Amino acid sequence: MSFVMSKERREAFLAGIHVAVLAVNEAGWGPSLSPIWYTYEPGGVVRFTTNKGTRKLRLMREYQRVALCVQLAESPYMYVTVEGPVTKIEAADVERDMRPIAYRYLGAYNGERYIESLGGEAAADNSVLVCMRPERWYSADYS
Repeated sequence: MSFVMSKERREAFLAGIHVAVLAVNEAGWGPSLSPIWYTYEPGGVVRFTTNKGTRKLRLMREYQRVALCVQLAESPYMYVTVEGPVTKIEAADVERDMRPIAYRYLGAYNGERYIESLGGEAAADNSVLVCMRPERWYSADYS
């Protein structure tokens, strides 16, 4: 019996709403791990924003490769892990990048409050969009 998800199932699972754990190599240490909010559409790239000047951004620029893990922590346990190259790091846009992610995780009302807490339209001044193309997939579905 195989617990490995089909391509369609693993992509649909990754496209679901999960808090991901981002892993970036850090020479001389273990990988740097950070929880992130993200978006993904099957066949596309993983997209997330982060603040300028963060350790994880510095490491992503240096190593140009990341891994991401999403999971269900309750039974039936499931997870998808993807690894791949960072394909883009560019200035974030509130409408295109930040607001959709905030609304995805918090809903419209709380998502808007979150964006306001970051400085509203000026929030993008301190943020970048990062895109990663999944190349290597690992998955399990214990249902």
